[in-house]
Amino acid sequence: MQQVKQTAEYTVFQKKSGRYAVQANAKGKKWLNGDDKVRILVDEQLVKVMTPKAPPAEAPAEEASAAS
Repeated sequence: MQQVKQTAEYTVFQKKSGRYAVQANAKGKKWLNGDDKVRILVDEQLVKVMTPKAPPAEAPAEEASAAS
C-alpha cells in the first residue's frame, strides 16, 4: 500500500487495486470503515459520492391503454 496523505487524526493509503484504506492515528491505529471512511475520502477529494438517478416516470394512462 502506498501512503497518500497523513494528518494528525488519520492516514490514507491507496491499495494496488486503486481502492483506499483509512487508518486512525489514535492509540490502537484502527482501520476506519463505513461512513467515517467515506466522509474522510470525500473531504480529501479522493472520491465522489454518487447518488442513483431516479428511473424515468411514465404515465400510468399509457400503460393502461396499451394493455387493452
